[in-house]
Amino acid sequence: QVQLVESGGGLVQAGSSLKLSCAASGLTFRRYAMAWFRQAAGKEREFVAGDRWTGGSTLYADSVKGRFTISGDDAKNTVYLQMNSLKPEDKAIYYCAAEAPEDFWFNYNRPGQYDYWGQGTQVTVSS
Repeated sequence: QVQLVESGGGLVQAGSSLKLSCAASGLTFRRYAMAWFRQAAGKEREFVAGDRWTGGSTLYADSVKGRFTISGDDAKNTVYLQMNSLKPEDKAIYYCAAEAPEDFWFNYNRPGQYDYWGQGTQVTVSS
């Protein structure tokens, strides 16, 4: 049984940093394309960052490029999202997701194409 469990969210001030974690069980994250999405209140779920763990395969939404970094720890089978210079508009529930790596390039920003999802972690940024 596949489980993705996010953690690390919280309430921070604008300009601060947070590091989200996505602990995977039932799958090895390196064998999947992994992504972070977020959903703000009243808005659609949107792609934030993703990687299929081959050279040059990391993608970021324009809104977070240069501020957020996706990475992984094989020993912990965990994917991270380092978020720096947080802005009030980054406030959302952040979700971790996994899909087959061969689908990544065509579907990386389409939530419906991902096979597995975590429960989400809330990030709130005060101004």
